[in-house]
Amino acid sequence: MAEHGEEAKHTESLMEKISEKIHSHDSSSSSSSDSDNEKEVKHHSVPTSSSPKGVQSAINRLFGRKKPVHHVFGGGKPADVFLWRNKKISASVLGGATVAWVLFELLEYHLLTLVCHCAILTLAVLFLWSNASTFIQKSRPKIPEVHLPEDPFLQIAAGLRIEINRALACLREIASGHDLKKFLAVIAGLWVLSIVGAWCNFLTLFYIVFVLLHTVPVLYEKYEDQVDTFAEKAMHELKKQYVVFDEKVLSKIPRGPLKNKKL
Repeated sequence: MAEHGEEAKHTESLMEKISEKIHSHDSSSSSSSDSDNEKEVKHHSVPTSSSPKGVQSAINRLFGRKKPVHHVFGGGKPADVFLWRNKKISASVLGGATVAWVLFELLEYHLLTLVCHCAILTLAVLFLWSNASTFIQKSRPKIPEVHLPEDPFLQIAAGLRIEINRALACLREIASGHDLKKFLAVIAGLWVLSIVGAWCNFLTLFYIVFVLLHTVPVLYEKYEDQVDTFAEKAMHELKKQYVVFDEKVLSKIPRGPLKNKKL
């Protein structure tokens, strides 16, 4: 009987050890599965933490822009020229504008004089070429006929008409008095433009704008993120200053009886 009791105790101890090992294995497997789940959750939560930055960079663009810079400039050949998609064409256009500015501004060459001199030179070259070829080959050369196409001029006129109408509509909206902030911004811009116009004539101002159109957009497209971040901080600071200006100055301006009647 004693031997049977010892065997029973031995088997019970073995069963307890086996059960403890099973429980320890289950707990370790559950802990490992929990750690794996935590890793998966962390792995899936990484894009969500970085996604607001992408959304913020897509939304907080300069002037609330949502399209690329190329589409803002129309997405056609003018946009390709301004953004230097074809460097030869852009360089030739900018070089031609520079030569014209040097002739008319620095050398004080007049447009009518330049047109007359170019016409005289062209007619003299064609006349000498025609007579020289007749004397040598005994046959007059065929001078090519030059015709200006109609479509490009119509497209330019239509584009100018659309932009002028858009500017007039914008000025009408500003003059209606619905947005005081926009009104003050336009007044400040026109005042700065008048000061710049007093420093130089129209040709120099046009050339400066032309050079800026060929340099600022391509530089902005290259350093787009840095410029947008700085512009966002600057706009936030301007809004704070406008709130202070509104509280100290604009809110103290008397409105008149019409406002009370409307209220």
